Amino acid sequence: MGIGKKSKNIGNITEGKTKETVGRAVGNENLEGKGRAQKMKGKVKQAVEKGKDIFRH
Repeated sequence: MGIGKKSKNIGNITEGKTKETVGRAVGNENLEGKGRAQKMKGKVKQAVEKGKDIFRH
């Protein structure tokens, strides 16, 4: 997996967690949902990249 893609995916996961936590803290369900979606998007992309690595080696 390319280091750039890996760091971008990890950034999405982290940013999603932050949005989810802030949304929960201030009672903003919309922000909390967006954070959850972004976190899952990062995790899915991370899993796809790991799968690609398995077939490369």
